[in-house]
Amino acid sequence: MPRVAVIVNAAAGLGYEADWAAALRDKFAAVGLDADVTLAHSGEEMIGTARAALAAGVDIVAAGGGDGTINAVASVLVGTGMRFGVLPLGTLNHFAKDLHIPLPLDEAIANIAQGRPQAVDVGEVNGRIFLNNSSLGLYPDVVRDRERQQRRLGRGKWLAFCWASLAALHRFPFLSLRLDVLGEEHARRTPFVFIGNNEYTMQGLTIGERSRLDGGRLSLYMAQRPTRLGLARFAWHALRGRLGQSRDFDVLLADTMTIDTRRKLIRVATDGEVTLMAPPLQYRSRPGALTVIVPQE
Repeated sequence: MPRVAVIVNAAAGLGYEADWAAALRDKFAAVGLDADVTLAHSGEEMIGTARAALAAGVDIVAAGGGDGTINAVASVLVGTGMRFGVLPLGTLNHFAKDLHIPLPLDEAIANIAQGRPQAVDVGEVNGRIFLNNSSLGLYPDVVRDRERQQRRLGRGKWLAFCWASLAALHRFPFLSLRLDVLGEEHARRTPFVFIGNNEYTMQGLTIGERSRLDGGRLSLYMAQRPTRLGLARFAWHALRGRLGQSRDFDVLLADTMTIDTRRKLIRVATDGEVTLMAPPLQYRSRPGALTVIVPQE
């Protein structure tokens, strides 16, 4: 029976306990897989468990949680050829959705047993990988403030996010950046920069989705000097599925790009996790670096 190391984010507050882990092992056994389930309480524990699973020679490593959890476990598997199973137990599950991995738990487990391996790209910035996207400016500030409110004020995630977003819009800080993309330099002042692993749809009903994760490219989206009203206009275009038609909105595609600033350190979000990094930020696509189990065609 193939062995699977299943690493679940137990720190998300969803009530995962020993009985739940035992039931999960039974679900894997029902589809012919021998699962060793770890309920991890930190990113460090997830990464350590994934490394131990690689060293033990398991057949599959699977991660259960949101996009941050999927990123943490995947970061260990990049470049190894190990088959990676995804249990989308988070709120948004962008990575699973873009690969058409089923969201119901039983179906996701069946996919790990019956699906096919597919090599997909990952993005990387200064050695840190991202499966979905990386961002600078408003979003990392919002995440930092949201986590502070959750920790100090005990607010729920979404309430804290709303308050943090309003506070960020009130401050509305700009970044002064120098970009090197495809050998061309660009100077910009902008409140946000968004870098995607492959190209995101920017108009129509599928806005915010990716049609493929094996194109070997990064996509950069950036507004040029918008006011608060201009930022609201971008949001309105996004809701109408017409963001790609907005003026003063840069869209650049490349396999590598460099972003520099005069700041000694800058907050960088990767799949929703915020890290302080020293510029310049060296972004690159790593084509086919992660082998994910996806549904049969």
